[in-house]
Order: sequence, then C-alpha cells, then structure tokens
Amino acid sequence: MAHVVTCFVRERGEVLLTRRSDAVGTYRGRWAGVSGYVEGDPDDAEADARRELREETGLTDDRIDLVRAGEPLAVDDEAGSFTVHPFLFESDTREVTPNEELAAVEWTDPTAIRDRETVPRLWETWRRVGPTVDDVESDRTHGSAWISARALEALRDAAAEADADDWDAVAATARDLRTARPGMAAIANRIDRVVADAIRASDGAAPDPDAVVDRAIDALGAALAADEEAAATAVRRLRDADATAIATLSRSGTVREAIDRLGPARLLVAESRPEREGVDVAERAVDATDAAVTLTTEAALPTALDRYDVDAALVGADSVFPDGGVVNKTGTRVLALAARSLGAPVYVVASRDKVRPSGAEVSDREAPDERSPADLVYDGDRDVSVHAPTFEVTPGELIDGIATEAGLLSGADVRAVAEEHAENAGWT
Repeated sequence: MAHVVTCFVRERGEVLLTRRSDAVGTYRGRWAGVSGYVEGDPDDAEADARRELREETGLTDDRIDLVRAGEPLAVDDEAGSFTVHPFLFESDTREVTPNEELAAVEWTDPTAIRDRETVPRLWETWRRVGPTVDDVESDRTHGSAWISARALEALRDAAAEADADDWDAVAATARDLRTARPGMAAIANRIDRVVADAIRASDGAAPDPDAVVDRAIDALGAALAADEEAAATAVRRLRDADATAIATLSRSGTVREAIDRLGPARLLVAESRPEREGVDVAERAVDATDAAVTLTTEAALPTALDRYDVDAALVGADSVFPDGGVVNKTGTRVLALAARSLGAPVYVVASRDKVRPSGAEVSDREAPDERSPADLVYDGDRDVSVHAPTFEVTPGELIDGIATEAGLLSGADVRAVAEEHAENAGWT
C-alpha cells in the first residue's frame, strides 16, 4: 500500500485547493489538497509534506507553520490502495507558484470540498485536521482571537455535516463550543451571534444547518476584520500619543498585529512565566519590525519600564467585563500597576466581541480557573504547592482605553456592547 500526504494550507480561514493536471498519474482533473507520495519513513511524513508544498506551490518553511498532523486514513478504489497522511499548515501568504502537476489553484472555504469532484474522501481527510471542540478547549498556546476563529470553523464544519432536519446536533455543538473556554468571551459571543441570527432568520423555528454554515463563514471573515481594525485603532491612539517605546506580554495575535503596524523604536516584552509565550512574541517582533526588542520577566517589569522609558503598555484581553475590567494572562496587573506608577497609559486592544454579556453573576467576574503546568514552576520532590494561574483580572481603573474595531470605547460604550451580546445569548 502506497503512502501519500495531503496538505491543507490555511490563510485567514480559507484553504488552498488544487485541481490535478494531466501531468499526474491518478485522479486527473479532480480537486485535492497539495498531495504527493511519501518517499521516506511514513512515520516522518511531515518532511514529505513540506517537500510537496515547496515543489508544487513554492511555499517554503519560513512562510508556513504546522498546525496539525491528522490520523492517517486508508483509501481503496480503482486507482489503487493508499494510506493518506493529512496535514494542516497555516500560511502567512496566498502567493503560490503552481508547478505542472496543478491545473488550477483556489483559496476557498473548506466546505466547498463537499460540492466538488475531488480525490476520494477529501472531506474526511480535512476533518482529521480541521478544528474541533476539543481543540478549542485544549489550546493553551494561542490567544482568544485565534481560538474563537477556530470555534467558528468547528461550528461551520459540524453544521455542514448535519442533515437538514438535524438542528439538535448543530445546537449541541454550538453549546459545547460556547462553554469550552468560559474565560474567552469572544468564543461564546461569536457562536451566539451565528446561531441567534440563524434562528431570527427562520422566524424562531429550527434553522436549516446550511444557514448556520453560511453565517459561520461570514462571521469568520467579520471576526478577522474586526481584530485587524481593533489593532488599527490601537496604532492610531499610540501614534497620537507619540508613543515609541511599548511594553507588552504574553501572546496576543491582535497585539502582534498592532506592533507590526506601529513599528515602535523599542519593544519591551515580559516573557509570561511559566510557559514563556512572550519569547515567541519577542522573536517575531525582531523579524517583523526594526524595534530594539528586550525580553524581561514579570518580576522585573517595574524597573524595566523605568529603565527603557516606556511610553505606553499594550495588552490583549480574553474578556472585558461590562465595568471595564479585563481578563488576560497573569502578569497583566503587574504591568498595569507598574505603568500607572510611571504615568504611562495602559491600552487594551480587543474586538467588541471580547466584551462579556451583561447580567453576569459576581462569581463570573473572576478569571477562569485555568492553571499552567505545576512542574514548570516546581519539579522537585518536596511538599511544595504551586500557584500558577493562567489568567487574572486587571481592574478597569488601571486601564486607560479599550481599542476596538469601533474605536476607543468609553464605559457607556462597553455596557451597550455587553447588552447586545446578552440579547444574542438568549437563544440558549
């Protein structure tokens, strides 16, 4: 049985589909991912996946990041017997250079696979690497903007597979997604908007799952645009304030976008102990900007802000409370307090979908009970307990502004957004 790779490349929620040319030996004219034979050890098929991407599309390792290798699946038909090794890569570009094996290429939503003549079991191959509820629940690497986009994709794919009269299955997936990460408001808000809009369009009856597919696709595009516009708002505010030395922490895609656009002269990054996501932020800033980048610890932030004459602090948010308080990675409060003591403003960059719905109980105004692995803090053999919460609440009085796609929000603006989200959440 031959081993082959099938690579899906995703950029801004769409994947690269290719139509096989007459130069290939099998499945001519059919749509596929980027595919090819495994020439080495099937257990190291990633090397073959990257080679095929270079040869067929010109996408090199510096433009793509591996998201997932899926479980192989067997394909048997008249063309032969194959073990397919699925891969999903994230790309920072849509510029590809097809070789002679590809008759056409197209960036499109993955659900388009279901309506095309494809190589065998291509949709199932996608589903082995596409986002799931479990991915949303377990991702401890990315920020909430990224994870909420994956939640929309998971809802889209579940709805695409549902029968026309199987609304209950779609609703169950939506409920699982909206509660998968209670501390990340954007996930529930974006799922709620998709489902509530579909229900409203069906006059309160159970919607057709296809309506959820369409709205999830639209919501994904809107979410990506909102995060970019929120970053643009933050950049405008920082430029108006003549801020050229910026401090941040943790790993927020929206903050990274703002930093790339701003191009500060200096960037101070707290490493975000104990998992040290800030290291990646610092390295990416070196590659993407001309800033002088300094990495520090949260404990050293007060002296570092003073030493490097930081003009402003910019952080992301997993949630924004109706009263303006912010849930973000632990260390945010230290940064905000240190900046406040030096007279440097603190800005949060977050889309409006990160505002929690109004009406939350007092107990909900706390950080989610998520913790970093204890052995990253202490791996000895003594009876030592570890306190390593992943998130914390920074009070609204320490925040100077929340930069969103709708501009810099005031307290009244935040409360109005919270009420809008509460109305959408009523579908449950």
